[in-house]
Amino acid sequence: MRHDKAAMVIDLARHMAASAEGLTLDEMATEMRVGRRTAERMRDAVLMLFPAVEEVSDPPSKRWRIRGGLSAFEQAPTTTELVELTKAAQGLRTAGEPGRAAALEGLERKLKSAMRSTTLNRLAPDLEALIRAETIAVQAGPRPSADEAVLAEIRGAVLAGRPLGFTYSRPGAEARRRSVAPCGVMFGRANYLVGADRESGRIQTFRLDRMSAVEALDGIAAPPADFDLQAFASQSFGIYQDEIEDVVLRVTPEGADEARAWRWHPTQTLADEADGSVIVRFRASGMRELAWHLFSWGERVAIVAPQRLKAVMAGELAAAGRALERATQTESGG
Repeated sequence: MRHDKAAMVIDLARHMAASAEGLTLDEMATEMRVGRRTAERMRDAVLMLFPAVEEVSDPPSKRWRIRGGLSAFEQAPTTTELVELTKAAQGLRTAGEPGRAAALEGLERKLKSAMRSTTLNRLAPDLEALIRAETIAVQAGPRPSADEAVLAEIRGAVLAGRPLGFTYSRPGAEARRRSVAPCGVMFGRANYLVGADRESGRIQTFRLDRMSAVEALDGIAAPPADFDLQAFASQSFGIYQDEIEDVVLRVTPEGADEARAWRWHPTQTLADEADGSVIVRFRASGMRELAWHLFSWGERVAIVAPQRLKAVMAGELAAAGRALERATQTESGG
């Protein structure tokens, strides 16, 4: 068996050990990105190498799992895996998320403490060299806030299926006490709780840094049965949720290559035009965030639709013009 096939067999064994219910052949094929026949051969190789594999009946399928985990030798992380874990923790800390960074740093310590000293000593020089040679570019934008105590309370309510109560404050509005069925958390340029209002049932978003006195309440409050957090997040261009629109953008030939490589939205489609331009289409809400993004494209992007996006862009341009005019007047003493 070639070395790459042996590595794939070990990787499949790790997937089987990481799954409490076990994997079907189709799931193995999906995880390993191979055909079903290849998955069968890999499963047979795992059965031969790992006698602890269990076959579990799950009509109409069968599942296979490895209970008790794998040995430290088989589970030793690679240099690349440790570097990525370290960088992920550093990225969260740089972004102002010390609680989430500490969780990854704790995981890194646990992994290293479980490794054999000879393996750790062998990886240490390469690990140190790569950490010094790679960094995270800090981009301008809001610093998200994910207070550890707030996150813990939200996660506890989600796991227990209990309602969540908190005081929510917005600029220019009176603070209100809210009660929601927590649906999850969206992390990004700002961090949001997604919750279903217990009175109206409406799905709403709440910035974590505007929440206080957060507590899980008595009772039961589950998200709507058909709610999908990933699908909900994908509706918006950014985070803010409002009316969903059909967006059509025309990117000039000068920006076409970049546009083709750009991830605009999960629903995007791109079409090449005869003049070398690219038409980008997707369905999304959050026209203000989209307008802000389009500023960075300058003259390379024209808004075809919707009309509301054109109006939002015009409003943002006018506001920027007024701010520039005021600054100019101040500098000239006018």
